[in-house]
Amino acid sequence: MDRLRDQAAQSAVVEQAKGVVMAQTRCTPDAAEEELQRRAETEGHSLLEECWLTLGSLAPAPVHAAPEPDPVVPAATAVPPPEAAADDAGPVDLGPLGRELVRVATSQDLARCLLDHLAPAVDADAVMIYSRLPTGGLELVGHAGVDDTLAAQWQQVPPLSGIAVLDALRAGEPLWLEDVEADRERYLLSDPPERWRSRAWLPVPNGDSPDVCIGVLRSRVGPFSAHIREHLQAVARLCAGRLLAFATRPEDTADPSATAVQAVFDALSGAAMLLAPLSSAPGNIEDYRIDAATEETVDVVGRAGRELLGRRFRECCPALAGEPMWQGLRRTLVTGNPYESEPFGLQELVDGIAELFTYTVQAARLGEKLVVTWVRHSSSDRQEQRLADLQRLGGLGWASWNLVTHEVTWSSQVFALFDRDPAHGPVGLTELPDLALPEDGSALRHAIGELLVEGRTFDVPFRVRRADGLRHLRAVAEAVPDSSGTTVEVHGVIQDLTAQRSAELALVESERAMLTQHDVLRAERTLAGRLQDTLLPLPTMPVRLAGLRVEVAYLPAQSGVHVGGDWFSVLELPDGDAVFVVGDVAGHGLDAVATMALLRFTAKGMVITGSSLTGALARLNTLLLHSRDSHGTATLILARYHPAEHRLVWAQAGHPPPLLVRDGEARFLERPRGMLLGASPAPVYAEAECRLEPGDRVILYTDGLVERPAEGIDRGLQRLSDAVLTQHTQGPDSLPLGPLLASMLEGEHRDDVCVLDIRAPLEPAVARERARRQPVP
Repeated sequence: MDRLRDQAAQSAVVEQAKGVVMAQTRCTPDAAEEELQRRAETEGHSLLEECWLTLGSLAPAPVHAAPEPDPVVPAATAVPPPEAAADDAGPVDLGPLGRELVRVATSQDLARCLLDHLAPAVDADAVMIYSRLPTGGLELVGHAGVDDTLAAQWQQVPPLSGIAVLDALRAGEPLWLEDVEADRERYLLSDPPERWRSRAWLPVPNGDSPDVCIGVLRSRVGPFSAHIREHLQAVARLCAGRLLAFATRPEDTADPSATAVQAVFDALSGAAMLLAPLSSAPGNIEDYRIDAATEETVDVVGRAGRELLGRRFRECCPALAGEPMWQGLRRTLVTGNPYESEPFGLQELVDGIAELFTYTVQAARLGEKLVVTWVRHSSSDRQEQRLADLQRLGGLGWASWNLVTHEVTWSSQVFALFDRDPAHGPVGLTELPDLALPEDGSALRHAIGELLVEGRTFDVPFRVRRADGLRHLRAVAEAVPDSSGTTVEVHGVIQDLTAQRSAELALVESERAMLTQHDVLRAERTLAGRLQDTLLPLPTMPVRLAGLRVEVAYLPAQSGVHVGGDWFSVLELPDGDAVFVVGDVAGHGLDAVATMALLRFTAKGMVITGSSLTGALARLNTLLLHSRDSHGTATLILARYHPAEHRLVWAQAGHPPPLLVRDGEARFLERPRGMLLGASPAPVYAEAECRLEPGDRVILYTDGLVERPAEGIDRGLQRLSDAVLTQHTQGPDSLPLGPLLASMLEGEHRDDVCVLDIRAPLEPAVARERARRQPVP
């Protein structure tokens, strides 16, 4: 309850501060709250601190004659701020004090609150709060840490010279008394002066002429540090908003008949006020004074009835002082025509909880004043509409069955769910299964029987057939027993689950389709893999032909369920020449394997029958373009080695270049012209030539060896060159392709990889010399 009361009080402070901002800037309530938030963030305050500071900036109209001007306070009394003491801290944190101020109800409470806050913060021993009287003197309105005898002696202070608090109020600036011996010569100090060795008098900001001054008295000797001065002045500014509620005096009602008018308002019911306009210039109404109010009229801080008399309308009801209503009140005052506002929402605290209500304001002229009333509309219609919207949007409705009176009540949404005419009325609990499909009615009937006999709550899905098709519903019900445990009433909810059930069925069908497709793909992979093994047998060890040593490696992709179209071919021709082919068919699966077989065997046949390399590539391109059994495009590299001249002649169709390793250096051969197969009906292919020397190494490969996601092909080619050089320096004649592939294919590779490693053997004398130079392990 304390927490809820604090929340209610804090909310009232925020609402009142919003009203001040609205009055100052003529903005909307939402814009006023945003402005308060912006100010708090800019100044480093909490929202509550900023609200207190904003309330303190609202200066009421003068309520007394200005006192005779007194001599200006001598400059000696305004001690210049000393240098920051060693105990200075960071920025002032007034958040705890701001929260405590919402519990303060009187000036005396404020003095105690300030002493509790300032005692540990600034070593304060006492706090005194003075308010200026209309006669120019002072009245002690709150004190803490001061005994009652001394408080009674200083309760009233006449407007004399030599009074420190009066000088502080006249100058409007803080007065710091830090040297008792020097201060007692200038001012009349409260007895005993030695008890409080340093004192501060802080005018509370409130317009041009402050009316309240807070005194902080310390037994500590020495000046107030810069940080403590900043702290105390911030406390004074923060208290201005709280003091505005109880430290100022309500204005006297000018109308002598005010007592009689208030007696009439005391007898009225509802919320009503009698407002007198306050104008700074003819035709310019700045605010209204409350001259009478009913007991049901309550302002934002909880004051009601007669407590509001003499106060300002903007101060008490800031949320009602919006621009449209303000203009309406002015028109009624000028023309005499009654005013009625449009309904508007207003948040109020009910038992500590903020609730939104709808109001209408009415105003009528009474002489030179206005009688303003406001009516809070019943929320039953709005709540009923909200309940109907909730049921419609949620696809559910409520029902109740009274087993004693046999009364059945359904909400309108239940009739819609069953597609039942409301004119036919609801059905009884035992008749509810008859509305379901026959195959679902038995389960619902069994659940209802257990609820009636054993009082067991049920939750049963069932289906109904409506004009728009089959619907999936759900019934949830619970029993309400009497004192003997006998069920006398049943409360239930009917919910439409058609969309949810449709989604579940679609998900099941999707899962079944995925499993079926997965099985088909698995079978296809198995078949393609077997076909590939049959068409592309891999040698188990390096082969020698035309005086060269050739090693072959093939690695299928590790991701996906398809096999690829990478392939190779190595053969020795009748004339002693050797042919090397490496190709890559676009795509995966059976089609790619079929195209691979077509290209592999066709290329072999063309080379064996004497076709040139470029001629073979042109015919293979035509084959891919016009064959129904072909699949897309392919890249290919075709090489022929003449052992007599140690000459390697090669041509390519959109394939990565061969890598030549010689004398510890690696370079990629410059590719001759040639685009990939199946891309153009008239491609141009050319040949290139390379003479192999003893110890040379030529590597033919497919793109799966050098390609990685999010990496350029140049980077992949550089990695291949570096990896080959590393292995070549460690012994090129003994290391297989395995370590090379392992260094190139880190982790999972997504494409097939095919590699031909062709090596020209060293002459015996050179081989022996290189072996001699190898370091002994």
